[in-house]
Amino acid sequence: MLRIVTQRSEAEAELKRIARRTQAEDHHHREATVQQILQTVQRQGDRALLDYTAEFDHVSLSAAELRVSGAEMEAAYQAINPQLLRAIRLAKQRIEAFHRQRLPKSWVTLEEKGVVLGKRYTPVERAGLYIPGGRAAYPSTVLMNAIPAVIAGVEQIIMVTPPGSDQLGSGSKGISPAILVAAQEAGIQTIYRVGGAQAIAALAFGTETIPKVDVITGPGNVYVMLAKKLVYGSVGIDSLAGPSEVLIIADSKANPIHVAADLLAQAEHDPLAAAIVISTDSDWLDQLTQALTQQLEKHPRRVLTEKAIAHYGLGILVPSLGVALELANGFAPEHLELQVEDPWSLLSGVRHAGAIFLGYHTPEAVGDYLAGPNHTLPTGGAARYSSGLSVETFMKYSTLVQYSPASLEQVAPAILALTEAEGLPSHGESVQLRLTDHDLAP
Repeated sequence: MLRIVTQRSEAEAELKRIARRTQAEDHHHREATVQQILQTVQRQGDRALLDYTAEFDHVSLSAAELRVSGAEMEAAYQAINPQLLRAIRLAKQRIEAFHRQRLPKSWVTLEEKGVVLGKRYTPVERAGLYIPGGRAAYPSTVLMNAIPAVIAGVEQIIMVTPPGSDQLGSGSKGISPAILVAAQEAGIQTIYRVGGAQAIAALAFGTETIPKVDVITGPGNVYVMLAKKLVYGSVGIDSLAGPSEVLIIADSKANPIHVAADLLAQAEHDPLAAAIVISTDSDWLDQLTQALTQQLEKHPRRVLTEKAIAHYGLGILVPSLGVALELANGFAPEHLELQVEDPWSLLSGVRHAGAIFLGYHTPEAVGDYLAGPNHTLPTGGAARYSSGLSVETFMKYSTLVQYSPASLEQVAPAILALTEAEGLPSHGESVQLRLTDHDLAP
């Protein structure tokens, strides 16, 4: 079931194939559909949202029902069990503590006499959070998106999530009580029951009910991803996150039963999820394969999970952990687990990974829920050039520059030489006039 490769060239080819798995999907017709949805929402506003919600989610709403009411928010607390509420609060506490350390600070410095430079950070005014829903509930995703925005100081945070079956809701048109509670615990009070590309359009352009935002974050299906791609420029986005992936480097002392569970924890997300393991021990890989087979026998999501393992699961036998690191860096995984005896000795060799989990007792699941770092991470090789969602996602900075008359006079010759070389005479004149203007205060 789990394909095992032993040749490096074959391993590299397979890793490239897996990294390109979303590109293999035919997005052309989907992108045309998404473009039409965006344009319709931009023209028709709430009317389009209600029509698309009825068509795609099979839920009939009025414009007044788009926003979740305060009564529904309060009722959500009565619908979840106390243990889940405690778990949400513990996760919030740990995620908040981690992200507070990432809050950038403005600074100003006197570079030299008469020259002041600095950087001033400010939050975006309005942020939109997309939370997947409908057939499942992801309170952890609410916390991971909302908490950094709150810490950043965003003035208005708007959450959208699709309505789903009444089995998930409690009289709230299918929105899970866990979603509503997690949002309130994180500090979010404005929630709209709309999903899909139409929700992204509403956030990007605004409607009669939903205001336009400055940045959109949060994962979703391929239609949500394409919508975020197409509205980028009108608004900022966090990333174009694809299907989840994990790459595990394991030595012979790693527990194959534990590693099998970690692989399945990724594969159960989506048929396009990737689950990869690299080891130096062929006998250990055989034990891993047996453990996978046993754990899949009674898996509640067996069909979906088996598809992911069959198409995008991979075991690689390598001669050394050094080669394992080279292959891992080439793949640049979203999640990298170092299930080896001394993981810190390998850390300096890791160049590209969204999140790194060190040691035998650190499953990726702790990062998904409450370790503290964000679980919204770059996929598909994007860890080569980007990082996960953070406080900085909701902030931007302005640089500060101040020159005195004397300091401007000192650098003027260099500026004038550059303006002449670039053929921009007014640039030079803007400096030259200040040198000869004796009316300015010294």
